[in-house]
Amino acid sequence: GGGSMSAKYDRAITVFSPDGHLFQVEYAMEAVKRGTTAVGVCGKDALVLAVERKATAKLQDPRTVRKIVRIDEHVCLAFAGLLADARVLVDRARVEAQSYRLTYDQAPSAEHLARHIAGIQQKYTQSGGVRPFGVATLVLGFDGDSGAPRLYQTDPAGTHSQWKACVIGKNSKAVREWLEKHWEEKEGGGAAAELAVQALMETVEPSAKTIEVAVLTAKGGLQIMEDEALEALIKKVEEEKE
Repeated sequence: GGGSMSAKYDRAITVFSPDGHLFQVEYAMEAVKRGTTAVGVCGKDALVLAVERKATAKLQDPRTVRKIVRIDEHVCLAFAGLLADARVLVDRARVEAQSYRLTYDQAPSAEHLARHIAGIQQKYTQSGGVRPFGVATLVLGFDGDSGAPRLYQTDPAGTHSQWKACVIGKNSKAVREWLEKHWEEKEGGGAAAELAVQALMETVEPSAKTIEVAVLTAKGGLQIMEDEALEALIKKVEEEKE
């Protein structure tokens, strides 16, 4: 049966199964599907991340659990999957951003950093003695030439792709279907944030405790939304829903 078939081929990362699967990479994608949900929305002049916030333990410092991180001045990232794996990718992306600045004397584009992260993820699907990263990332930033907002996704297989709106993590199928129905290009960070929160509400009970929202603009950089503003936004979205 299927079980015994895969049994031989899911031991080693670098071995294809006869029907063309790399089981370890597929299992890494399952790890991503268990991760907290993250939604990215690309607006006309702003980018928004809305991520599910897990409750921290009573005595834990909540600042140590960050789902939205800055990679460079105008590039940020959210992830779904294994926190420790994500941290490795984040650190390496930050180093790449700095070395890019040293080499070219300009900031790296979001696309450059997304491609770099995906390249690292791909390498870990093709060499022995390692396992794939159990992480998908959303990389937000701006185009190197036009300065337009850009949203990219990377996955454990090492592919990177550009999106108008994207979701990774738990229940992403339901959220993606909602986004496909309701996406339109929004002007301003507020409108894009509204769309992102609405999408996330498909799977998360909305409150400032369960959701974290960040807005990225070329002028203002990365702004994590304060709880009060977020509560107001959630209230507005809920009223419109009714």
